[in-house]
Amino acid sequence: MSFEEIRRAIIDDAANAEMTAKGYLPLYTAGAQARIAVIGQAPGRKAQESQIAWNDASGVKLRSWLGVTEQQFHDADLFALLPMDFYYPGKGASGDLPPRKGFADRWHPPLLQLMPHIRLTVLIGRYAQAHYLGARAQRTLTDTVHAYRDYLPDVIPLVHPSPLNFRWQARNPWFETTLLPTLKQQVSALVD
Repeated sequence: MSFEEIRRAIIDDAANAEMTAKGYLPLYTAGAQARIAVIGQAPGRKAQESQIAWNDASGVKLRSWLGVTEQQFHDADLFALLPMDFYYPGKGASGDLPPRKGFADRWHPPLLQLMPHIRLTVLIGRYAQAHYLGARAQRTLTDTVHAYRDYLPDVIPLVHPSPLNFRWQARNPWFETTLLPTLKQQVSALVD
């Protein structure tokens, strides 16, 4: 299947009929030359409505963590932006609902097969880390992110770049002093 055939199949999938009825299109970026895959949870409401991935304060923070411009980040020849679900899941009692189970299992493999140049996968949050690391993930999200060296050079786990995570960052100063410089160095080597 081609990128366009996969996109069409996602839109036509009966499992996504409710999203299509809302006027939502699958929100992800994939290109044959992409070198870095960013795998997060699911688009937020603002991103889904604008059809621009990571189009919020979290995206601004993520780009600063990666050390890239907005233009670089949205360049499909550099970055594949593949959330665990390509549609905004809706609001839950304590934030956005989780990505739908099975979505990434179905749609990530055919997309990743078309992107043979991916050299670094950034796993943002526990859903992406549980899916891609499996038994290699640590007991907690913090432990997994702290053990980032165990996954290098091809994977690096991150917390969500939400501005609400400032307390977590304050409790874990190693994230900014050790992990982020490593992340920027890894990304720079692939982007430049």
